[in-house]
Amino acid sequence: MSLKSRSRDSALTVQGMLQAERLGRFLVDSGSQLTHIFSSNLQRAFKTADALRISRSQDRNGSSLQVMQISNLREQDFGFYEGKPFHARLRDSDKMKKETNRLQNSTDPIFQDVESKESMDKRTDEFVKEYLVPLTQARSINHKATVAVVAHGIILTHLWKSLLKLFAKNTVSLAPSLPVGLGRITPLEYLGGWSNTGYLEVDIRQDIPLQVGTDHQPHTAEYEDAQGSLLPPNLRMEIITINGTDHLKGLKRTRGVGSSQYDEGQKKIESFFKRSKFA
Repeated sequence: MSLKSRSRDSALTVQGMLQAERLGRFLVDSGSQLTHIFSSNLQRAFKTADALRISRSQDRNGSSLQVMQISNLREQDFGFYEGKPFHARLRDSDKMKKETNRLQNSTDPIFQDVESKESMDKRTDEFVKEYLVPLTQARSINHKATVAVVAHGIILTHLWKSLLKLFAKNTVSLAPSLPVGLGRITPLEYLGGWSNTGYLEVDIRQDIPLQVGTDHQPHTAEYEDAQGSLLPPNLRMEIITINGTDHLKGLKRTRGVGSSQYDEGQKKIESFFKRSKFA
């Protein structure tokens, strides 16, 4: 049975840790030298972020890197419906039944409604303004910031929109290999969902040449110059990867064990085998 447990502090699974460790090694192997890691303060996100930190710390010059836990990156709060089956709450599309259902449950003394989209927008706007915008202002070309933000599926869609609306029209481009948005079919505000540990990679710098045709509008005019004054002039963003999962190739899910809670004290199978020593 599927339960709503978005903002509950549920544990990272064994499979989730394997995916996180794979991602950490992948980033190091691909040359990404993380300078900042921000994470939701829910443990499943923090442990994922910490796996990135550990992989980075094994590389030289990365030993001082720490994970900064941010409450504004927590997943949407389902309130009264946290931990309840999905069918306990009706879909947004059926507004009349949804409102009736809400009113029926609101008589419960512990009732708390689902967190609104406006509330999540406010949280992600605050995070971007407080933590990401200063990095664009403080770093020079010789001191490039490479940032990882680890959060959850729903809040990540709001975080992306908060970041996107910082950029004026025609300053956001897609890498040539990405089909999303071509022909104005899919606005860039809606990049789709992320797989577990799937990542969005963007490059933000001054004077990145646009990679899209002149007939393509990178994102809707709704965001044009909305918060552009927060950023340095001539700043552009290129979307490099959407829902990157190359690090998961060859990783198979172990039935039963994969969905169990990850135990930090549990030994990995490799530890039961001593490496042979050669003279």
